[in-house]
Amino acid sequence: MSRVPVVGAALALAVLLAAVAGCARAGDAEPESTVFGFGGSTLNVVARHHVPTDLVATDRQDVKVTRWFKADGIGTERTSWSLEGDTLTLVASCSGIANCDARFRVEVPPHVTVLRDGRATDLKGAGSA
Repeated sequence: MSRVPVVGAALALAVLLAAVAGCARAGDAEPESTVFGFGGSTLNVVARHHVPTDLVATDRQDVKVTRWFKADGIGTERTSWSLEGDTLTLVASCSGIANCDARFRVEVPPHVTVLRDGRATDLKGAGSA
């Protein structure tokens, strides 16, 4: 049995992995936004997979979420955002032979107390990025 096909396949896989590694950058992604009506006084923001999330107090009466998500490679992408009660859940991930990067920005009314994963957190100044 010849080892050439096995070596060739391994080399092709190594080249593919090298091409995928480190390629995706959230800063290169087009932003997507959604707005949630929110009348509560406390918002718990849960960002799955440790996605960087800026929490910003702004002059608005609702909650606006902006997502930057970029994936390169072969695999499955999973993104979602949902507000159930006082919990805002943010998800951005990928699997397979893929590299992905994400970032969220959550804008909240100035009177809302914001928690990150159930713990008190500081907000950035009004309108800051």
